[in-house]
Amino acid sequence: MRSRFKLSLSDMLRQHRRWERTLAKAVKVTRKALVSASSMPATAPVPVRPRSAGKLEEVKAFGSNPGHLRMLRYVPADLPKKSPLVVVLHGCHQTAEAYDQGSGWSTLARERGFAVVYAEQKRSNNPNLCFNWFRPSNVARDRGEVMSIRQMVAKMATAHGIDRKRVFVTGLSAGGAMTAAMLAAYPDIFRGGGIIAGLPYGAARDVQRALAAMKNAPERSREEWGELVRAASPVKRDFPSVSIWHGTRDHTVSLSNADALLGQWLDVHGLDPHAFVESEVDGHVRRAWKDKTGKVAVELYLIEGMGHGTPLKPRPASRTKADTPGPYMLDAGISSSMHLATAWGLKKPALFSALRQAAE
Repeated sequence: MRSRFKLSLSDMLRQHRRWERTLAKAVKVTRKALVSASSMPATAPVPVRPRSAGKLEEVKAFGSNPGHLRMLRYVPADLPKKSPLVVVLHGCHQTAEAYDQGSGWSTLARERGFAVVYAEQKRSNNPNLCFNWFRPSNVARDRGEVMSIRQMVAKMATAHGIDRKRVFVTGLSAGGAMTAAMLAAYPDIFRGGGIIAGLPYGAARDVQRALAAMKNAPERSREEWGELVRAASPVKRDFPSVSIWHGTRDHTVSLSNADALLGQWLDVHGLDPHAFVESEVDGHVRRAWKDKTGKVAVELYLIEGMGHGTPLKPRPASRTKADTPGPYMLDAGISSSMHLATAWGLKKPALFSALRQAAE
């Protein structure tokens, strides 16, 4: 009897402790709920969770898709007709979601009122998820991967009524080289492009020469580089503006490629290499070349001390997340995404414009 009584008492003690832990958790949850409730007006409606800025939606059907790429998009709620579009191309070993989380393009799209479309590579095309910028069949106008990306733009224009005169493209590394290919193949489609740690159009025609070009850009004159772009499409004027970004300590894609890219697009725009204005932006060197109308046609950002990746400037914890560091997404104290968006005129709507739209 005594042993049975001791066992029963032990069971009772264990059960009591479990009740204490359960009660403590309940008190904690209730306390949080009371604090949250006290911070809202008594008549406050049930809060609606905003759509996640980092969640991309896949579009399955967008054309013949000769490059066999995936299309993912982010379209803010109530996007007005005739809004701009930004095409984003990730680097090797990346996905569209990973690049979006790092670069913050969907966050900027929600804040500033434009749409974003990501082309994503498949391992069946390239085991390292690199865009095949070095294969002529994938960078020739109306062929391969560039044609697939062009079809994504057409799909967005049809589905969301985007402004075809305000379509931009940007990308990192292999995506940067593919950005250069898109600008060369379709200068009539894009108004501007941002090439980050990329290579000039026509730098290679196969894997071996691509690897060699990454170490050191091929030796060509500015005119020779420019002629490659001019020969890529029937367009002979009104070429898009080009923004070139490169880290000074990039050991994956040599800084010589930024020099070659610069020479290529200065020649395309017919600009004097020495006629630039230099300034300091967030501690880094920026050089800008203007056309005859006074608009910046070509610019170069040299990110001091940065390796291979997209330069970011993370936001304070109190603000919506954007520019999140990760693999090949580097905190350099300057946001390439924000500066590109601003340069392209993708600015926050004016207060009076927003009020007028709300009243309509």
